[in-house]
Amino acid sequence: MDVRLSTEQQALRDSVAQVVERLAPRAVGQLDDAERIDKLDAAVAASGWRELRAAEDGGAPLASGVEVAIVAEQLGRGLVDAPFFGPVLAAELRRLAGAAAGPPTETVALGPGLASLARVVDGALPAGTLAIDAHGATSALALAADGSSLVSVALLPAGDEVDLTRPSAVVDPVSPPSAVDGQRRPLTADDLTAWTALGLAATSADLVGTMHGAVDLACEYAAARRQYGSAIGSFQAVQHLLADAFVAMEGSRSITLHAAWAVDALTPDDALAAAAVAKAYCARAARTVCEIAIQVHGGIGNTWECMAHVYLRRTLLSSDVLGGAGTSLERVLQHHGLGDGHGLR
Repeated sequence: MDVRLSTEQQALRDSVAQVVERLAPRAVGQLDDAERIDKLDAAVAASGWRELRAAEDGGAPLASGVEVAIVAEQLGRGLVDAPFFGPVLAAELRRLAGAAAGPPTETVALGPGLASLARVVDGALPAGTLAIDAHGATSALALAADGSSLVSVALLPAGDEVDLTRPSAVVDPVSPPSAVDGQRRPLTADDLTAWTALGLAATSADLVGTMHGAVDLACEYAAARRQYGSAIGSFQAVQHLLADAFVAMEGSRSITLHAAWAVDALTPDDALAAAAVAKAYCARAARTVCEIAIQVHGGIGNTWECMAHVYLRRTLLSSDVLGGAGTSLERVLQHHGLGDGHGLR
């Protein structure tokens, strides 16, 4: 694997960064700025980033998992409150099933605990099913009862949000699931494994982005805040905290790039194992980094006005999507044929 980004990938990263710098929220109050959100959503839609995993004429995706991770990292860094993750995973499901493209903001429904794609049971989705990254979405994809067909479900707003930048939605109990028109082939176990690997790689990249943003926020504050006549960033204790956060972020970026590369380069089982390793590492690292950012801010870091809690909230959701550290480590052990019989749990 060549970890260097190509010229095209660097240009993609820079173009996303430009949108982030121009339209991403800079303060908690801007999260309610409808005009800014509309402009940001229009910019993301015009970019075509949501269609990165849509099918080309031959059925292959338009872009690799690495490109998806590049975009996801930059959007996470800027706390972008426009849908990306949900539409990308929905497009990937439609590509794998040979179905036509869906609505531009279509997302995916995850079962209780958010660890896997939701599946219809007894004609309905189970209680606790949530559609994530659902801003502007009126429908979400899930699995039919047979596990090989896609269904579409209508959505209602979920109400209280953990992540202030990516609202969730619940399934409308009045509207039953409907079969997705034009599905040309059944989804296999390998298809769903590969889809999960992409989702884990993308959420890991989002976690890397939130770490990047939280570290930048903490460093800016440490350079500006002064105590005893000096910037707090000159104090060795603060420097050690920020250095630890930076190391965790860079380690997470490396393992996430490998997972994103594996999505298209390795077998589905191997790709899932690589993505699960990345998710376990990033989920633990991101929470630590966000808590360090809050600690560096001191008392103000625990207030509503400080953006540090917004990074932590986004981290908490991304950590749970498609399985957190515990679920991911179980997948790794299972891949290697290890378990309770080997003294590992």
